[in-house]
Amino acid sequence: MSRGKINEKILLFRLRTKNDPEAFAELYDIYAKRIYSFVFFKVSSREEAEDITSEVFLKAWRQINEKKDITSFSGLLYRVARNCVIDLYRSRSKNKEFLSVDDEMAVELGDEGKWKKDLGERLEAEKIIQALQKLKQEYREVVTLRYVDEMEIGEIAAVTGKGHIAIRVTLHRGLKKLKELLQAD
Repeated sequence: MSRGKINEKILLFRLRTKNDPEAFAELYDIYAKRIYSFVFFKVSSREEAEDITSEVFLKAWRQINEKKDITSFSGLLYRVARNCVIDLYRSRSKNKEFLSVDDEMAVELGDEGKWKKDLGERLEAEKIIQALQKLKQEYREVVTLRYVDEMEIGEIAAVTGKGHIAIRVTLHRGLKKLKELLQAD
């Protein structure tokens, strides 16, 4: 188990046993940027991403206070974030809003420090982002959880509610399709 996971378990224990708000604040500091990036990548709006990120941590706090059995705080956050994004998509479809790829997505990812070494890397990142947007939602989600959010297969399985083998197959197919899209450009 990595040092980060051990630290997460300790903070989660303090939070559950002592209802320690400082432990929650530390967990927030660890995961806020990751959850924001995860959400922003899916909604392409800073305001909506900020709102959903706040909602995710509020719901996580409530679940912890309800004494629900939580084995992975990061898994809980990503699962809640995923559900919040799905809820947003549902409400948009009811309101006949259509999602569009926002140019500020590439800038936001650059601001987060993912691909900002030089202009060439940024242009390559923009190509990858555009190709990712063309993938089916199922593929895009698994690929971004694995390579942007750097989650393990088991964590992705917990977030999506699918089995390990299904995640591996989806990841393989998603990467294959992403490669085809990038070669076509």
